[in-house]
Amino acid sequence: MGHIRIHQLGKAYRQYPSRWARLREWLTPGGQPRHQQKWVLQGIELDIQPGEAVGIVGSNGAGKSTLLKIITGTTMPTCGSCSVGGQVSALLELGMGFHPEFTGRQNVFMASQLLGLQRYEIEALMPSIEAFAEIGDAIDQPVRTYSSGMQMRLAFSVATARRPDVLIVDEALSVGDAYFQHKSFERIRSFRRDGTTLLIVSHDRFAIQSICDRAVLLEFGQVAMQGDPEMVMDYYHARMGDGLNQLVRQEMLANGKTRTISGTGEVEVDSVRLLDAHGEPTEVVEVGHDVVLEVAVSVNKDIDRLVLGFMLKDRLGQAMYGINSHRLKQELRDLKVGERILYRYAFPMRLGQGNYSVSLSLSKLDSHLDGNYEWRDCAMIFHVVNSTRENFIGYSWLGAELTVDRGLRSGEQELMRSLS
Repeated sequence: MGHIRIHQLGKAYRQYPSRWARLREWLTPGGQPRHQQKWVLQGIELDIQPGEAVGIVGSNGAGKSTLLKIITGTTMPTCGSCSVGGQVSALLELGMGFHPEFTGRQNVFMASQLLGLQRYEIEALMPSIEAFAEIGDAIDQPVRTYSSGMQMRLAFSVATARRPDVLIVDEALSVGDAYFQHKSFERIRSFRRDGTTLLIVSHDRFAIQSICDRAVLLEFGQVAMQGDPEMVMDYYHARMGDGLNQLVRQEMLANGKTRTISGTGEVEVDSVRLLDAHGEPTEVVEVGHDVVLEVAVSVNKDIDRLVLGFMLKDRLGQAMYGINSHRLKQELRDLKVGERILYRYAFPMRLGQGNYSVSLSLSKLDSHLDGNYEWRDCAMIFHVVNSTRENFIGYSWLGAELTVDRGLRSGEQELMRSLS
C-alpha cells in the first residue's frame, strides 16, 4: 500500500488555431487533424516506495500540477501508465470542490464523501476536523464568507482527517498563518512516521529538505534530476539564477556532499577561509567565539556593480544566517578586469554545535537571481563545538541569563499576577 509506479508517462493537450478549426475536426472524423499536440509531460519515470516522502520542484509550467492530477486520477495521461496502491488523499487546489453557498459543515460532508468516507465515519470524525481547523462558529457559515486561510484550514483538516496511504499536497500550505503551517507540517510528519507515502510540491526549500527523502526536478515536462533534496534544491536555485539556460556544474566533495556552482563568470571566487580570533585559518570553532569569513575574488570582465553575500547552512541545507554587501550598503562599483578584492565578514559564532557549510553569491544586485556572476554552494565546510558554554539545545546560542527570586511577599505576588 502506498506504492506509486509511473512508466513512460506523457500528457498532451490539443491546441487549435481557432474555434472553427475545432468544429471542422469534429465534423470530419478521420480527416486531416486541425490541431497541434502541446506536450506538458513526456517520458516520466518514477518509482516511489511505500512510506517515502518525495518533493516535486520546478518552475511554473514545468508540469508539476499536471503530474499530481494524473496520480490522483483527476486527469488521464495521453500515454504511459501510472498505478497507485492504497487510499489517496490530495490537497491540489485551495478549497477545490467546496461550494461557496454551503456552510463549512455541509462542505465537510460533501468533500469527505468524495474521499470515500461513509456518513457515519464523517460524523465520527467531525469533532476532530473542527478542532484541527480551529475556525470556531464559522463552520456553520457559508464558505463564501471565509478568508483564503480559513478555507485552507478546513480543506487540510478534511483531507487529513484520516491517515491516508498516499498524501499529495500541491503548494496549499503556503497559504495561511505561520501557526497553522507549523501545525499542518507536524501532522504531515506524524503521517510519515506512521508509514504514509508523501508527495509534495513546494517552492519552500525548508519544506522539501526537512520532510522529504528525495526531490525530483521537472523542467519542460521531463525529469531533469532526482536525488538528495539538498543537491536537487541547490541545482534548481542555481538554474533559476539567470534563466534555465545558465551554466551549472556540480562537484562531489570528499565528505560526500555535492557542491553546486553556477554563474556567468564575470567575477569568480579565488579562495574562502574561516579565520579565528588570532587570524589563523580554522575549520573548528567554539560556540560564541569571534571569527572572520575571508573571501578573495577576481574580476574577469569590466562590470558596473558587485555584491558579495554569504549564507551559513546546517547539515540539512537549512539557512541559518545570510547577509550581503548590498544590505550592508558596501557594494562596489565600476570594477575593471584584473582587479582582485578581499572581503572580510567578522561576526561571533552564535550557532549550536554541529556541521555547517558556507554558500557564496557574487551578483549585480541583492539576489543571485539578478545578475549572477557566481553562486557557489558548499564553498567550505566547518564545525562548531561547545566545550565552554552551557549545555544548550538548538541551532542558536543566545547566551540567556537567569535570575530567580524566591523572596516575594504576598502583596508583591498579587501585583505580579495582576501585571501578567
